[in-house]
Order: sequence, then structure tokens, then C-alpha cells
Amino acid sequence: MQTKIEFRKRQLEKLANNTLETNASGSKLAEKLFMTDIWQQAQTIGLTMAGKIEVPTEVISIQAKREGKKVFYPRTLPKRQMVFLPAETENDFEMSKFGVLEPKYDAKKVQTDIDLLIVPGIAYALDSKIRLGFGGGYYDRYLKNFPGNTVSLAAPAMAYPTAQWPVDEFDVPLQNVITLTD
Repeated sequence: MQTKIEFRKRQLEKLANNTLETNASGSKLAEKLFMTDIWQQAQTIGLTMAGKIEVPTEVISIQAKREGKKVFYPRTLPKRQMVFLPAETENDFEMSKFGVLEPKYDAKKVQTDIDLLIVPGIAYALDSKIRLGFGGGYYDRYLKNFPGNTVSLAAPAMAYPTAQWPVDEFDVPLQNVITLTD
């Protein structure tokens, strides 16, 4: 078995070569999400601004707002911590040191009550619902004490029957992984 670092490098290359497929699967995966009870019951959604190799999230944000749900976005903090904040317009975001858009920090606006967290990743083990992220550990630290529902949308290039990378004790399994084949 490859190390996480080796697998992550190969997986990022794979995703870079499959951006058309991943982007095309985004609306289909979102439609499947919208049909779930966890989506329909959620009033507050935690969601990232997807990068080029990730499943697009804009359609999810639009649908959430259309349904009167509140959307919150992650902001990374020192010591590999993360919080969720509201952001309504482009002016509410700024580029992080990781090259992704994050909401501007305002301690008074930190949201601690999120019903549904849509968790990003680059690979998902469908049997264990373990995800592999970009390697910072921010989400696993956050998920450790997260009481709400978790779901990820796995494009075909991201879905694996079982983990092809080492699973550590601090890797937090998701509650749900939506694929095009389920």
C-alpha cells in the first residue's frame, strides 16, 4: 500500500486529468443530495468554495438559498483549526494561504450550529466512508466533535471500494458518501 503522501500525489494528478468528468458529475450528485432527508431537514449548511479539481458546489449554494437555508463557509485558523462563517457576496471572501476562497474572519459571526456539513475530499473509501483530504487535517479535527450530519459528493474519479491509502486513528468517517452509482 502506498503512503498517504504518495497516494495523495497520484490522486491529485488523476483528478487534474478528470476535471471535465468531475465537473459534469456535480449537478447529478447535487440532485441526489437534494433528495435526501438530511438535506431536506437541514436549515444550516456548511459548504466549501470548490476548487477546479473538486465537485462543484455553486449549485448547492444556490439551491440552499432558494430553499431558505443558511450557508456557511470554512475559514482556516492557526493551529490547524477551522470555523464556519457566513458570506453573501464576493466581497465577503478573501484568498487564503492555500489559494482557496475563504470568508473574512469575524469572531462575532462564527457559526457553531450547522445541521449538515458537506465535506470536501479528493478520495473516498465507500466501505468505511473514510475520506482523504488535501493533507492539512483541518476537517478531521473539526469533525471529531461535530454533532451534525456529514455527507460528501464523490465523483467517479474519487470513489474507491476500499481505502487505497493508510487509514489513521484520527481519520473521522463520514455518515454519507453520495456517488453516481448508488
